[in-house]
Formats: sequence, C-alpha cells, structure tokens
Amino acid sequence: MADSKTDKTPRHAPPRERKGWLNRLRPGVRSDIKKGDTPENLWVKDPETGEMLYRPDLEAAQWVTPSGHHMRIGAAARLRFTFDDGQFEKIASPSVVEDPLNFPDERPYKERLAAARRATGEQDSMAVGFGNVAGQPAVVVVQDFSFMGGSLGMGAGETFVEAAQQAVAREVPLVIFTASGGARMQEGTLSLMQMARTTLAVNEVKAAGLPYVVVLTDPTTGGVLASYAMLGDIHLAEPKATIGFSGRRVIEQTIREILPPAFQKSEFLVEHGMIDRVVARADIPAVLGNILQTLMMGRARRAA
Repeated sequence: MADSKTDKTPRHAPPRERKGWLNRLRPGVRSDIKKGDTPENLWVKDPETGEMLYRPDLEAAQWVTPSGHHMRIGAAARLRFTFDDGQFEKIASPSVVEDPLNFPDERPYKERLAAARRATGEQDSMAVGFGNVAGQPAVVVVQDFSFMGGSLGMGAGETFVEAAQQAVAREVPLVIFTASGGARMQEGTLSLMQMARTTLAVNEVKAAGLPYVVVLTDPTTGGVLASYAMLGDIHLAEPKATIGFSGRRVIEQTIREILPPAFQKSEFLVEHGMIDRVVARADIPAVLGNILQTLMMGRARRAA
C-alpha cells in the first residue's frame, strides 16, 4: 500500500480532454482540410422522415428524397428540370407599380419585396421560359413558393398575362407549375383583380386553339386554385401535394366534421375526379411532352 505522504497522484484528476476526429488526424492530413471546404448546408433534413441527406445526391434526384417526398424547389431549378437539357429562353417579367397602396405593416412591403428578390433571384413569384419539353415547344410558367408564399399580386398577374400572350404569338402551348398560398394581402383588391385577369388570359390561349396544361405542386391554395390553377385542359400534380382553397382546420371548424387524412392531397383529388393524374417529378417532362404532342396534333406551328 502506497504511503499517503509520498503518493503524489492527485485524488481528483481533471478528466482528459476529448479531441474531435479532425484533431486526431496526423498534421499533414489535417492541413489539407480547410474550414471553408465543407459548406454548412451539405446535409439536408428529409421533412417526412427526419433523415439527413447528402445535398449533392438530393440535387441529383431533383430534390425528391429516398422516401419519395417531393421537396419544394425554386423557379430556376424547376425550369431547368422541365426543359430539354435545361436549355430555355428566359422571358422577362413586365414592370409594375410597387406598393401601390402604401400598405402599412410591421415591415415595409418594399423591403419584403427586396428581400424576396435577393433570396430567389426572381423579380416576383412567377418566372417564364420558352423552350422544348421532350421535343415539344412550349411557354412554361413557374410559381415560386419561396417568393412571399408564391402569392398572386400585380407582378405575378402581369407575368402570367405576358406568358399567355407569348404562347399565342409563338403558337405554342402554355404550361404552368402552380405553388401558392393565395392572394397577396399587401396589394388588397388589386391582387384579387389578378384572378379575373389571368382567367381572361387563359381564355385567349384557348381561343387561339392552343393547349393550356396545369401542373399542381405543393402547395396550391387560395385564389390561385380558384382561378387559373383549375382551368387547364389537363391537370397533373406531384405526389402528396396539398391542393385546396381553404385550409383543413378552417373547413373542419366550419362543417364541424373531421376530414379524411388524405383530404386535399393530390392522390385524393385524382380519386374524386378533380385532377387527371399524379406524376413523379422526374417523369413530368416526358408526360408533358406526350400530352402536348397529342393536343397539338394536326396543327401547323409558325416558326418561333
């Protein structure tokens, strides 16, 4: 037994410092790994399962997770995925008066617009391109939910009208990918007027004998669903997309009944005859190409 007078071992030794795996690498290897080499968003959480997914793999899968969840994507990515080889002509959005009502809010409306433009790189919640979809020329409109909830305002309305006029002038079909929470409250009645204006624009496309095809994505709600989103010759939808006018809770509180679990999902709407088909994101261009070819059959097209 050691003599307590000569034993120099501390009775309460501090715990050994645990080093991370990077610190345990030999110096030569560690020096090759720079802090900036690994982006902060390299891993993305699957909203459905909670699984962490490697971002490059998710991008290669067009933002569809292994569980089959179709994540929301921006306008630039959607246009790139839709057109052949990702090549298309960008159609500029018309300019409109900003903040026509001088809307009072916790944050000025113009600041909200500026922030949304910086975040998305788009002028408003709609972007338009012209190109070939599975070999079939078309004007394609994309609503970006990340731009103020894809809300329908004067800017989006003018962009939709411009897209319809371009389709008529080029004698090609008009396709839209919808994603919206409804009207833009900061523009009041001027926003609601866009429901009528876009409906008239759709009528012009149909009067020219051109197809109008709608692809509903998550979510498509409010005034958008009550106007151009349900006026297509054909309605497609991505899997498990939320599609409806009012929110689930509002409906349940109004009718005082519990709605079915799948209510307002794209599969439910197909079963009840509201839309035509649910199509996985990777298959949409090919399906659209077949539809457009069939609907344009026998019609001579003016050179673009």
